[in-house]
Amino acid sequence: MLNRRDLLLAGAASLAAPVTASSQTPAPDGLRLTALLDRAMQDALMASPQLMTLTGLDAGPAKHRLDDRSEASFAKMKALFVKMAADLRQFDPAALQGGDLLNYRTADYLAQVTLQSYDFAYGDPGVGGAVPYTISQLTGNYRAIPTFLGSQHTITKNEDAEAYLDRLAAFGPSLDQETVRARAHFALGAAPPDFILRTTSGQISALLSPAPGASELVANLTRRTTDKALPGDWQARAAKIVETSVYPALRRQLELQQQALEGATHDAGCWRLPEGEAYYRFAVRSFTTTDMSGDEIHRLGLERVAELSAEADAILKARGLTKGSVGQRIAALRSRPDQIYPDTDVGRAQLLTDMNVMADVMRKRLPAYFGALPKAPVEIARVPVTIEAGAPGGSYQPGSVDGKRPGVFYINLRDTAEQPRLDLPTLVHHEVLPGHHLQIALAMEAKGLPLLRRMPLFSGYSEGWALYAEQLSDEMGAYQDDPLARLGYLASLLFRASRLVVDSGLHHKRWSREKAIHYMVDTLGDKETSVTREVERYCVQPGQASSYMLGHQAWVEARERAKAQLGPEFDIRGFHDAGLLYGAMPLSVLGGHLDDWAKNGGRVA
Repeated sequence: MLNRRDLLLAGAASLAAPVTASSQTPAPDGLRLTALLDRAMQDALMASPQLMTLTGLDAGPAKHRLDDRSEASFAKMKALFVKMAADLRQFDPAALQGGDLLNYRTADYLAQVTLQSYDFAYGDPGVGGAVPYTISQLTGNYRAIPTFLGSQHTITKNEDAEAYLDRLAAFGPSLDQETVRARAHFALGAAPPDFILRTTSGQISALLSPAPGASELVANLTRRTTDKALPGDWQARAAKIVETSVYPALRRQLELQQQALEGATHDAGCWRLPEGEAYYRFAVRSFTTTDMSGDEIHRLGLERVAELSAEADAILKARGLTKGSVGQRIAALRSRPDQIYPDTDVGRAQLLTDMNVMADVMRKRLPAYFGALPKAPVEIARVPVTIEAGAPGGSYQPGSVDGKRPGVFYINLRDTAEQPRLDLPTLVHHEVLPGHHLQIALAMEAKGLPLLRRMPLFSGYSEGWALYAEQLSDEMGAYQDDPLARLGYLASLLFRASRLVVDSGLHHKRWSREKAIHYMVDTLGDKETSVTREVERYCVQPGQASSYMLGHQAWVEARERAKAQLGPEFDIRGFHDAGLLYGAMPLSVLGGHLDDWAKNGGRVA
C-alpha cells in the first residue's frame, strides 16, 4: 500500500509514462501538465485525510484525522481550484494532443465547474456534484462518518485502533462545524423542505437511541479489535468519547433540524432556494457534465419512457401478461414466488453464488469487446448485517490505488424480496462487469494518467458507462435465452428514464413531492414506500438522477457516429479502449475525443 510520503515522492516521473492506449511519447508540455495535475491532487489529498483513506494512501498522521468541515476549510479548498485554474492558463490547448489534451480539457472543466459551486452562499461546494444542503437524510457527517469508520478505516494493529479513537474524538467537533454552517444557510432561506427535515431528524434520533456503549460507533471498534486480538480497553474508551462528545453534538444538530421545521416549506425543488433556477442549471452541469435545459431533459425523459414501455409491453404480452400498466405487470412478476430467493441464510448464500456465476459468465465474453481488461479482482459481497437496515440496495466500492484492496459490489440482503431474480443479471452488468468495476479499475490501472484523472469524478461519464454496459450486455447476448432477464434490463432503463422526468419535474417544472411520487408509481409499478425514498433522494441531489440516462445517451451516440465515420473499419474493442483508458471525463469532452478517434481512423492522435 502506498502511503502519503510514497505518493509525494513518486512525482511526475512514475505517472508520466504513455497512456496504455497510445504509443505516443508525451510532449514536454504534456509532462509539465501531468506534473501540475499531480501536484493539484497531492494538495487535495493533503487537505482531506478521508480522501487519503478512500484511496488507500492514509498511512501516518492522516489516518488519525477527519476532514475539516468549517467554512475556512471550504475557502482553502476553493483556493486550490483557483490556483489550478490559473496554472492551466499557462498552457495552449492547441499545442496539446492525445491524452495530454484530454487531461487539459478535463482538468479545465473540473476547475471551472467546481469554482462555480462557490457562487452560491449555501450548500457544500466542491467536486463532482451539487449539494444544496449540508445536512439532509443523505448528506452530513452524522450519516457519513459511522459508515466511513466502519468500512473504510482499516484496523490491523493497535495504532489503527488508536487512530479510530482519534477520529471518533474528531467526529463531535466536525458535527458542530456542520451545524454552524447549516444554521447560516437556513438563515438565508436555504433550509430543506419539511419532509426532509423530519426524515433527517428521525435518522439522527436513531443514532442517539442506543446507550453510548452500545452505539454502532463503539461496536465497529470493539468487534474488529476483538477479531484481531488487539489488547486494550477499546469499548470503554470509545463509549466515553461517544457519551461526552459525539452524542451532545448530535443533539445540537437535531435541535437545529427541529427548530427549522417550525417555518419549513413543503416545496420540494431547488427552484425555491436563493438563485434556485441558476442552482439547478449548475446542478445539471455538475452532475451530468452537459448544459441541457430542464425542458430538454424533461422532453427526453418522456420520449424514452414511452419507447421503453412499448418494448417491455411486447415481452409481457408474449408471456400472456396483458392486464394493467407495464409497471404494474413488471411489479407483479417481481413478486412471484419463483422470482424470490428464500429469506434465509441458505437463500442469501445462493443469491450471492448466482451473482458471482453471472459475473464469471460475463468475464468470459469480455475479450471479444474490449482490448484492455482490468487486472484488479472484484468481489460481490453482502452489505454487513450491522448496517443493512439503513443502507441502499447496492453500491460499488472501488479498490485501492495500489490494487491490494479489490473492488467490491455490496448488495443489501436485508430482505431477499427486494432483489428478485429477473433484476440480478442487469445489476451485475451495471455494477461489476462490464460496468462500474471494469471502467473504474481500468482508469486506476492506466499508465500515464495523473492520479487526479484516475478518480471517478464525473457522474455522467461513470453512470452513463454503467447504463451503456447494460445495453452492451444485451448486445453481447447475455439475455438471449432469458426473456425475463431482458425484461429486467428494460425495466432498469425505464427506471432511469423516469428519473429524467422526475428530476426536471421537481427542480425545473416545480412539481410537488406528491406529483413526482405518483408519476413514478404509475410508470414503474413500484411500491409507494420505495418510490418515496427515491423521490426524496432527488430532492436533495438535484441533477444527479439525470446523469445516468444522459450519460448513456452520450456513449451510444458517440458509438453511432464512430460507426458511421469508420464503416466496416469500426472496431468495438478499439472504441471501448479509447473511451475507457484515458480516465473519466466530462461528457462533452468524451464526445469530442471519440469523434476525433473515429476521424483519425480508429486511433488516438
